[in-house]
Amino acid sequence: MKRGNIIVGLDVGTTKICAVVGSIMDGDLEILGVTTSASSGLRKGVVVNIESTVESIKNAVKNAETLTGVEISTVNIGIAGGHVKGFNSYGAVGIRSKEVGQVDIERVIDSAKAVYVPLDREVLHVIPTGYTLDGQNGIKDPIGMMGVRLEAKVYIVTGAVTSVQNLLKCCEKVGLEVVDIVFEPLASAEAILTEDEKELGVAIIDIGGGTTDIIIYKDGWLRHTSVLAVGGNHFTNDVAVGLRVSVSEAERIKKSFGFATAALVNDSEEIDIVQAGTGRKILRRCVSEIIQPRTEELLELIKSELVSCSGYDLASTGVVLTGGGSLLKGLDRMAEAILGLPARIGFPKGVKGCSDIINNPMYATGLGLVLYGLETESNRVFYSDAFTGIFGKMKDWVKGIFR
Repeated sequence: MKRGNIIVGLDVGTTKICAVVGSIMDGDLEILGVTTSASSGLRKGVVVNIESTVESIKNAVKNAETLTGVEISTVNIGIAGGHVKGFNSYGAVGIRSKEVGQVDIERVIDSAKAVYVPLDREVLHVIPTGYTLDGQNGIKDPIGMMGVRLEAKVYIVTGAVTSVQNLLKCCEKVGLEVVDIVFEPLASAEAILTEDEKELGVAIIDIGGGTTDIIIYKDGWLRHTSVLAVGGNHFTNDVAVGLRVSVSEAERIKKSFGFATAALVNDSEEIDIVQAGTGRKILRRCVSEIIQPRTEELLELIKSELVSCSGYDLASTGVVLTGGGSLLKGLDRMAEAILGLPARIGFPKGVKGCSDIINNPMYATGLGLVLYGLETESNRVFYSDAFTGIFGKMKDWVKGIFR
């Protein structure tokens, strides 16, 4: 089969590593394969054991190569964790030729990102959030317009240097070249949001194993990012403790029988579980009675975050739940009740190939990383600083070690 340029998205999470392999031919993207492998060596999205993470990535890449017949040497990789922070910045420049060109866009972005960043932080993304030309606000693309003063607002996403460095080191040890590092919910947004949602205002709630990431769009621009230190693993651990079962059995029970609220469960339905090596029956309702308090806690944390960042003013179309944790049955209904906003589950959309597999929220980030790579190739206005400055030196340093 004839194949075009290969783009691989590698979602390295706390509980799983997802590899999505895409082929671009004549501008069209086809997904060749999707694989998941167990992940160890990370906690709350951050590498805590290099060797375990290396083995997990190696297994994920090997499985993807076996499935697709493609040799994988380059990847777009996702990054998450509480160390990722974002803030707004501003820049302004004069227009020399009186007509705005691409050079002027680059100059004003450079001006906006010329802010103090602590030595232990690294800029991952500089994302334009609006332009002003001679006092005229709300301009999305000023190229070709006439004026003398161009201003830009940008949203800058930073990560802890050590966390980025360790993730890069793991990839280098596997023999992978990292083309780009992308904050994971930004990748998920590429896979699940509509342009109307971004324009009218929407919040993505990306529930991973170790953390829950929140990003908000309004008027087509990114407005806010935050990370909560609660994820699907907390639900699993609650079930393990509450039912006195192993973590693996708790995960199976959660996925197969869990509901966000006990109100949605038949009072008399029984399920089979394995406890201390012995099978027994319990009421299904018991599982959801354990899960419900954690669900309420997470949604209340999300609500507090939306209040503190004016999210209720921005996300007028509601929230989109995604990530593996969003598959908890009844979560969208409970989110609507607690958040007071419309809620839907974000399924990846509009891709060719493997649609029966990839149409699942747990693959949103992996697919989004492929789409991010595709749009970057198309000269998208989205400035990634992941391989400049300190991080570029870091990349060269790691390569030197494993040369």
